[in-house]
Amino acid sequence: MDDLIKPSGPTMSSREIAELVESRHDNVKRTMETLRDRGLISFTQAEETSHSGPGARPVVVYLVGKRDSYVIVAQLSPAFTARLVDRWQELESRAAQPAVNLADPAFLRTALLQYTERVIQLEQTVADQAPAVEFARAVRNTADAISIGDMARLLGIGQNRMFRQLREDHILLSDNRPYQHYIDRGYFRVIESVWIDAAKEPHPTFKTLVTGRGQVYLQRKYGAEAA
Repeated sequence: MDDLIKPSGPTMSSREIAELVESRHDNVKRTMETLRDRGLISFTQAEETSHSGPGARPVVVYLVGKRDSYVIVAQLSPAFTARLVDRWQELESRAAQPAVNLADPAFLRTALLQYTERVIQLEQTVADQAPAVEFARAVRNTADAISIGDMARLLGIGQNRMFRQLREDHILLSDNRPYQHYIDRGYFRVIESVWIDAAKEPHPTFKTLVTGRGQVYLQRKYGAEAA
């Protein structure tokens, strides 16, 4: 490991990756070691201060660059790739920000002007999007959720087979809604709406979505490694 080259630019730690994919840190480190031994990634070691209290020993973490982090997440849980993209955007944006000099009056005036312009833009955006507010409320908090069909594709299973298996395993009801205790665990989310037919009659409809936590659960239960 001593001959490994330290990644240039922003890095991500094994602990951050563990939090992203909702996995144990030691499991993530073992996966990284396996990938390194196969020549697929490289990483460097660092010590992270423990938050367990006085006298606790530092924890060894592994640091990787952007490219290798995607290899690791693809091995651990491909369903969390979107979270990884967002995290890298955050890291790279932070690294690109110029140093701030709060004692510089010119800088403060410019920052205030930019802030004021941004507030005006946001207020205008809110006004423009007012007709869509009710719809936005109906689908809020679904950014990390995917459909059963998308989950089936991630697992390499046909959609009809996926629905049938979930019903047989008593995860979904006969109408493809999840059992309540799986909703309580945070595995699924149900979005309800109403459509109006030609006779002006309302008909309730719903869609079952798989949350990030549910994706991990189904990956472990039905993924290739579980077969």
